[in-house]
Amino acid sequence: MHSVSANGAEIPALGFGTWTLKDKQAEHLVASAVEAGYRHIDTASAYDNEVDVGKGIRRSGIDRDELFVTTKVWHTDLADGRLQQSAADSLERLGLDQVDLLLIHWPPTNGPTVEEAVAALNDAKDRGYARHIGVSNFPTALLARALAVTRHPLVANQCEYHPWLNQDRVLAAVRAACMAFVSYCPLARAGDAFSEPAIADAARAHGRTPAQIVLRWHVQQPGVVAIPRTSNEGRARENIAIFDFELGEDEMSRISALGKQAHRICDFQFGPQWDPV
Repeated sequence: MHSVSANGAEIPALGFGTWTLKDKQAEHLVASAVEAGYRHIDTASAYDNEVDVGKGIRRSGIDRDELFVTTKVWHTDLADGRLQQSAADSLERLGLDQVDLLLIHWPPTNGPTVEEAVAALNDAKDRGYARHIGVSNFPTALLARALAVTRHPLVANQCEYHPWLNQDRVLAAVRAACMAFVSYCPLARAGDAFSEPAIADAARAHGRTPAQIVLRWHVQQPGVVAIPRTSNEGRARENIAIFDFELGEDEMSRISALGKQAHRICDFQFGPQWDPV
């Protein structure tokens, strides 16, 4: 498995996302993903599945030091004390002593400032709750504020990214800070993007599925990690089989050009003001 180096962290370039997976399904799919070769598992307190994700990890039988586990603190729990308690509760639910990466799931909207939330995140790392810390859904202005006050390196910014959403501004800011960009919804929820000629043509040329082409497009970009979610074991195995071929420069450019559509899937009322495309 290829990995991305980011401020001291080695993050597997393809992870298994668990948003919306619950109960026995989540447990089974996490164990199956590890068996298929995934070494990066992504969850969050808000997903309400950390107990089952933890069961899946244990069921897989993998050594803890071989796995990179990410969880996140919800935007209503970012005050000093509440963030640390959320992290501790996540560890208890997961059955782990420490996660590899703890993220602020969404920037604060009411209550604590970004600076206060980042200070609490640093304290969570000081307490040993996480090997590494980072943020999620931070546009460039908020990322700059977080970077200005953090005592420990921020290793990742997890944001929506797929061929229909240009993220050049955030990518540039993340790379300047030597962070990883972790793409969620990397397949645009497997929607009509797969029928785009830029993707369909590359799939035919390489004898691959459109999903494999899009995921290869992600991981072939410097510093980019993708965390596709699927409830289908076969697709999970298909998604990880992307490290034995490469897209050409023209293919990469054609897929990237689709981003001008600026189609955002996760645009919630509590979300930040996004960077213009």
